[in-house]
Amino acid sequence: MTSPLLLTILVTTLTSHTPPSPEFGAEAATRFAELALACVHREYPNKIAHVLAGDADVRPPRELTPAFYGCYDWHSAVHGHWLLVRLARTFPEAPFAARAREEVAKSLTPANIEAEVRYLSAPGRVSFERPYGLAWLLQLAAELREWDDPQAREWSATLKPLEARAADRLREWLPKLSRPIREGEHDQTAFSFGLILDWARQAEDRAMEQLLTSRVETFYGKDVRCPLAYEPSGQDFLSPCLGEADLMRRILPPARFATWLRAFLPEIPTDGSSAWLAPAVVTDPSDPKLAHLDGLNLSRAWMLEGIVSGLPPADKRLRALRATAKQHREAGLRAVTGAHYEGGHWLGSFAVYLVTGRGLRKP
Repeated sequence: MTSPLLLTILVTTLTSHTPPSPEFGAEAATRFAELALACVHREYPNKIAHVLAGDADVRPPRELTPAFYGCYDWHSAVHGHWLLVRLARTFPEAPFAARAREEVAKSLTPANIEAEVRYLSAPGRVSFERPYGLAWLLQLAAELREWDDPQAREWSATLKPLEARAADRLREWLPKLSRPIREGEHDQTAFSFGLILDWARQAEDRAMEQLLTSRVETFYGKDVRCPLAYEPSGQDFLSPCLGEADLMRRILPPARFATWLRAFLPEIPTDGSSAWLAPAVVTDPSDPKLAHLDGLNLSRAWMLEGIVSGLPPADKRLRALRATAKQHREAGLRAVTGAHYEGGHWLGSFAVYLVTGRGLRKP
């Protein structure tokens, strides 16, 4: 059960390009870190998306992908490591920081990363974890690149071959993708494009930034009247409409974004109301698909905050966007308890992305 004091710490609203609020402290960070520490090297249960080319490919997860085999699936293992890096960097003196470093060091070894590159590059795996898991891998790489720490620099160098292979895989795919993917789960392009774009800018990969910007403008630039009333689907953890808007604010200047958003989401009110978008309700948090809706509340919150950060300061929609973000933040963070592994293995990463303002900070 979350204490009232801890809940107050967790639900503090963050709506600017500033570092994490001082009210998000080590106590709350410890709760989130413990969720990742409990799973980054927990091999089972495990759901693998694995193409078998022969009997030799029938092996346990720890042998197939030795760096990222925990947390139920590959992408959750990746962003579980991102969570540990993010929190150890943000709270270097916290009691969990030393153990977080130990767990990350156990995974990010040259041998493990070499095996990951081999796995990703093998025949039949051209679509492996594309785009969601690869986008999170690049986000992990970006976090390590930004951290001014000797061990982080070592991990960053170790990760580089896999970082490069993931970027190449996406670079090869983007020109061939003829339509955006507008769903509320892993394949959604808008969310992943946002993570990849943030990485490209941090890594100063101008070619990737230009390629992404071009595809984003082609895919989304002329969109109008997103069917928000049809959201969410029963197992969404990402909003197709808000994800797209949170992406577009990354490439449009405030005045142009304000105009685009007016045509795209005309239902955003100007009276400060949050009634236009209610948080989702999970009926069974032990069901791994139904529990996705807890993540939807968290991702909606950071997407709404991202939209706020992209608008001019006098925009009349800001009060409603902030109120709605706060409502979703509170609902999402209440669900990050770790009571059920179905949500506990990944919701901590979404919570940390939200409360540390990761998507709001300019690389």
